[in-house]
Amino acid sequence: MTEVKSPEVPAPPAAVPDELDPRRGRWHGLRPFLPLVALVVALILPYSTLHLPGIFEGALNSPGTLQLLAVCLVFGGLAAGYDLLFGRTGMLSFGHALYFAAGVYGTDILITKAGLPLWQAALLAITGGTILAALLGAVALRTVGIAFAMVTLAFAQVGAILVARDFGGLTGGEEGLPLDVSGLPQALVGVTNTVNLYWLALAYLVVVVFVVHRVSGSPTGRVLAGLRDDERRVGVLGLDPYRFKLVAFTLAGGLAAAGGVVYVLIVSGANPHITSSEWTLALLVMVVLGGPGTRWGPVIGGILYMYLDHRLVAFGTSDAVEALPGFLSRPLSQPLFVLGTVFILAVYFFPGGLASLAPRVALLRHSLRRPPRP
Repeated sequence: MTEVKSPEVPAPPAAVPDELDPRRGRWHGLRPFLPLVALVVALILPYSTLHLPGIFEGALNSPGTLQLLAVCLVFGGLAAGYDLLFGRTGMLSFGHALYFAAGVYGTDILITKAGLPLWQAALLAITGGTILAALLGAVALRTVGIAFAMVTLAFAQVGAILVARDFGGLTGGEEGLPLDVSGLPQALVGVTNTVNLYWLALAYLVVVVFVVHRVSGSPTGRVLAGLRDDERRVGVLGLDPYRFKLVAFTLAGGLAAAGGVVYVLIVSGANPHITSSEWTLALLVMVVLGGPGTRWGPVIGGILYMYLDHRLVAFGTSDAVEALPGFLSRPLSQPLFVLGTVFILAVYFFPGGLASLAPRVALLRHSLRRPPRP
């Protein structure tokens, strides 16, 4: 019989490891320095006179732009702190805005009503917010799941009611409490000193990111990740889940209170709206939008959310939107509608948040470069 031989098929080329690929090796060698580059750009940004029409109303070094960027940086830090609870420990809290409000109102009351200097008021507000988080967390963490979320929401609602009803004549009720700037350092007062508030917000973001990353990389952070994945297994190993969750809850509350101190200086007052559960839901949206449990996702999500929240108001009243037909101009003039649509599309196309965008693009590029099979 004649032996039939199958045609020889050349073997596909061996895959080159990333560390041996000169192009990918250079890219991966530069990646650790990207956060440092971003920090340097953020530091020198107030010296730039560049104007980006449609993105910002004025030049990058204008007071209005710097104030908007400062608010975005503060909420980038708040989202990173909230991710310590939600993304890294798996605790869904609906009352995180309470500790942010404690920092805002605590600082404002101590400066405006008690006449304390800024450094004393800030220290007491952060300490008080941390203690409040520890006390309420000790109670709320006796429950789990949806019950835990409802207990934290109940505590936050109590705080919102006390603020709205002007408890003790301290909060100003529904009108809010303007900050008495006469007791503040001159470097933080006035439109010309907005750049100093910007740098203060940037410093807060750096501190929060440093703390969260150090905690996440520590043995405590690995236990928190274990609690997120399987709390029973952590208990079987002889560790106390309640104690570790209380540490995370207290630390996140203290970071939120510190953010409140910076925020009240930027906006020069306290508004009762910050005590509502909407702010906690906004933090949750920021984390989900950026990517829960990732290194930079919550920061990016917080900055992007607050930027869109502010800029969509101007977009809704622009001539371009008003010139559209009524069935388009009416929904596009509502910032929450546009923001909600962006969030839905982002979650649908990027379930892991914006932090998963780079790996998805890299995977797509790799699949396109793959040679066709014969």
